[in-house]
Amino acid sequence: MAVAAAPPGPGLALDAGLDSGLDPREAVGVLEQFLQQGRVSALLWEVCQPQAQAGCLELQGALLNKIVCLPEHVSSKLQGKNPPVFFPQNYFPLLGDAVLQVLEKISDSLRGGLDCSISFVSHVLGKVCVHGWQKEILGVLVPRLTDLTKSDCIWQRICWQLVECVPDRWMEAVVLGFVQRAPGADVLSRLLGNLVVKNKKAQFVVAQKMLLLQYGHTTAVLQNLLGYLSLDSVRRTLLLRVLQELLETWSSSSAVKHSPAEQQLYISKAILICLSYLKEAEIASCRQELLTSMMEGVKCHLESSLPQLRRLGMVVAESISLNINTEGPVLKFEYEEDDETRELKSLLVQTPSFYVVPSLLDDDRSEKAGAALPLVPESNEKSYTAAPVMPDELDAELDSDDDLIPYDMSEDKELKIKAPVYIRDCIEVLTGSRSEDVDIWEATVKALESLVRRNPAATREVSVELAKILLHLEEKTCIEGFGELRQRAQVAVLTTDPIPVAKYLTSQFYSLNYSLRQRMDILDVLVLAAQELSCPKFHGNTKHSGVQKPCIQLLPGSDSSKGWRRIVDERIKSKTRRFDTGQSRVELASRPNEFNSVAGYFFFPLIQHFDRPLTTFDLLGEDHLVLGRLVHTLAVLMYLAVNTVAVTAMGKALLEFVWALRFHTDSYVRQGLLSCISSLLLSVPTERILADMTEELLETQSWLGDVMEKDPDGDCRRLALQNLLLMENLKNKLEAVPS
Repeated sequence: MAVAAAPPGPGLALDAGLDSGLDPREAVGVLEQFLQQGRVSALLWEVCQPQAQAGCLELQGALLNKIVCLPEHVSSKLQGKNPPVFFPQNYFPLLGDAVLQVLEKISDSLRGGLDCSISFVSHVLGKVCVHGWQKEILGVLVPRLTDLTKSDCIWQRICWQLVECVPDRWMEAVVLGFVQRAPGADVLSRLLGNLVVKNKKAQFVVAQKMLLLQYGHTTAVLQNLLGYLSLDSVRRTLLLRVLQELLETWSSSSAVKHSPAEQQLYISKAILICLSYLKEAEIASCRQELLTSMMEGVKCHLESSLPQLRRLGMVVAESISLNINTEGPVLKFEYEEDDETRELKSLLVQTPSFYVVPSLLDDDRSEKAGAALPLVPESNEKSYTAAPVMPDELDAELDSDDDLIPYDMSEDKELKIKAPVYIRDCIEVLTGSRSEDVDIWEATVKALESLVRRNPAATREVSVELAKILLHLEEKTCIEGFGELRQRAQVAVLTTDPIPVAKYLTSQFYSLNYSLRQRMDILDVLVLAAQELSCPKFHGNTKHSGVQKPCIQLLPGSDSSKGWRRIVDERIKSKTRRFDTGQSRVELASRPNEFNSVAGYFFFPLIQHFDRPLTTFDLLGEDHLVLGRLVHTLAVLMYLAVNTVAVTAMGKALLEFVWALRFHTDSYVRQGLLSCISSLLLSVPTERILADMTEELLETQSWLGDVMEKDPDGDCRRLALQNLLLMENLKNKLEAVPS
């Protein structure tokens, strides 16, 4: 065999140098000289000869292992004290240069009519990539092969053979490396050819795994991948199939519920990029499938409780509608645009074939982005500063009414509408005959909150009636901030007379004939009022100058009745300057926690009837958005109930509520349930938790462990970990307390 019969050097140096009886340092020195003289390329070229390919496969396998794993072998022999050339970040670029030299020799041989094999080089490339060193070796290969394949068909055939001869077990790592590092879809097409059509493993990686099973790749990688599929007529059939599978996943309600938001965004980007590459004839051939998927998918996304997913559904549905209805009406949703939506819409613009991966040009990104902005032509600029129009020409264009001289209104003043000064007058304006006067109605809405807070006694007489009016109040004019004004008035009424108003609002939450918006308004008002009641209030102006900062009263040194040690300590304190006491704080007059006596009226009615569906309201069914808001509201109320009398009973009821809903499919609901656990652990005294909820807490701990490991939503996993840490802290506190 050619490799075995070779003179001592290439083959023996790698295969037997480290395993011989030589001192390891001497052997490593020989190997280092071997690498620096470029003998690895000679070794690879020798194995590529036809006579070597017919030789012993076991020897080729051993040689492949030595070449790829040489840094590990050297590190093992020298106990990690490798020369720099054997560091992986240095060795594999050298190996990449050797592979390029061999490919150049193969190119020369083919042009000269000689036969040689590339399979061993493909095996080296595959094994290096599967070991995780794609960046090091492909960072050398891809730029050089990109230049060589621009106008040379022989080099293109060499590249295609290089990747096609990679064994299937290593194909994924090689394909992924090329897709990530190719500077554009056209370059990737030159380097891989029709690999995805010829190799089933490569087709699975490109058409399924990278698009449907993974979601960590950048937008540039997606554009490379899908652009590669679109650049050849044979591969375009695969592009259509990929689009259909992406739409099937995007329109699946199960996928929307159980996959993380990051994956939904990734799939949405892939769909929009595919749409940008489709031609009119291809869209016409699958218009009905696109329409069906669009209708199913937008329904699933709009039912989600997460605003990001709802917005994703709107953007993708608009884009599909725009592509399939080029002449007719298209879908249009109202949503607030952000950077994410703008990026998604920009993907519909087809990427040029010379597109460069942004990650390769991070340093120049800002300059090129600025250069890409459209500039106003000089002629246009001049048009804005043209000569003034002559009066005769202007008169010919003006209507006769424009000749009228306007009145001087510079000294006019806006009439101020006097708002009602009594609560009952406000009720009459909002409900009675005077409600038709728009100006008075606006003034009443604006003044109602302050009026309620200034007249608590009068408010308590009509508190429930006023709460009912505000709950059903609708906007009659385009008053600025109407929703906030109404909400603040509701909060003022609830904090002024908490018990009856809380009873009314919580009873209406589960009543018939209310919209979902009104039910969520009730929850918002309860939370804001509970926050206000639970915080201490300060009234009047506090005079900072007259307040003495807290200090330690030192005893006089002549007091002989005190022990000598205390006298010395006090003297030391009086002579010691301290810099870590912090800024002196003013002690303000505080009031008791008003939420203490009313927490149960806010909490328990909300938790009682969640599992009873109504004709127009089903929390455990399609109204899971309101269920999510309810769960988050209960978590806030539980947190604000710290140090209250009812906190233990609230904690037990909340734990049962969480346990009943712990496997809910909506991620927003699960996030709220985990927040409830956090509030419980922070609010209920530790001794009460251990005395009344030990078994439930152990079961909850097991459930939290499953959530942390298996939940598809990242926020749920984070909250579960946070709760486990809180439990661990409680355990440590108990162990620190002496029995």
